[in-house]
Amino acid sequence: MTVTDLLLAELEALCAEKGLDAYRGRQVMTWLYGKGALGYDAMTNLPQPVRQRLASEVALVSTTVKSLAESADGTRKFLIGLADGECVETVLIPEGRRNTVCLSTQVGCAMQCAFCASGLRGLKRNLRPGEIVEQLLHVLRALRADERISNVVYMGLGEPLVNYENVLKSVRILNADWGLGIGARKITISTVGLPKPMSRLAEEGLQVNLAISLHAADDATRNRLVPPNRRIGLARVLQAARDYVAKTGREITFEYVLVEGVNCTPEAARKLARLIRPVPCNVNVIPCNPVPDIGLAPPPQAAAAAFVDTLRRAGVNVNLRKRRGDDISAACGQLRLREAQ
Repeated sequence: MTVTDLLLAELEALCAEKGLDAYRGRQVMTWLYGKGALGYDAMTNLPQPVRQRLASEVALVSTTVKSLAESADGTRKFLIGLADGECVETVLIPEGRRNTVCLSTQVGCAMQCAFCASGLRGLKRNLRPGEIVEQLLHVLRALRADERISNVVYMGLGEPLVNYENVLKSVRILNADWGLGIGARKITISTVGLPKPMSRLAEEGLQVNLAISLHAADDATRNRLVPPNRRIGLARVLQAARDYVAKTGREITFEYVLVEGVNCTPEAARKLARLIRPVPCNVNVIPCNPVPDIGLAPPPQAAAAAFVDTLRRAGVNVNLRKRRGDDISAACGQLRLREAQ
């Protein structure tokens, strides 16, 4: 356990248990999240005996940056080392005035999506809340003077809704005024479409965004690209999406990765438009990243443009996203795979 695993009330209670003033917890949080201190030595308004006591009994953080690569397009990818020797990836994606941080939630992934490198070595374990939060802390420490974080997306390694409790706790730490103070509407949780945890998320009272990795408009194609669909089915995914919108009043984002020869024809676009029409939503379309271990390829640029144009003519709010960071293995799981070789 580290301080980054804890809510403020939990840290205050822990301080009290150790015979320290409970308000020391808020002081520690102010240094950690407000001032970016990753060691107790910097916390100069805490008496030295208190700092020494905390340092010996409650680790502040547990992760380190193993490497940092920057792409020609400005994308920066962090390889984060965990205390048990495993590692995960965190990506900073600049786009105009926006700086989006993509967080991982598991070591590996069990979803086995056909175009994604995250699950090629299987799922090792869930990340603790602190291991998720610390990814953002490392990015914040690496920002240039004129940079700010505008958005956070849980779209890195892993399926966030499988690690539900730890992900939600990390969201509350990111969102809290005593934490990192990131607005809930600037936070997006991505899922392959797990109905039960989607329903649970709708009841949390958080104004976070939900993104569903759809990638196909029929079960046969989606079964091929997103294996969990074989036991769930598109009908249940779409119903859970409608229920989420009805409960929260928040639009859904559907993510759609284009794979050559699989899901990128104009007819596939028309089928997608018909499928999602009942759901208040927008669609992010992105050509797949070529991964040598997988063998799938993105469609030609003209085919991607035709797919998007077909959706727009059908009345769908759609954005064509660019692939980012190809030169630094920035697609989910690629850098971790390269490190393991």
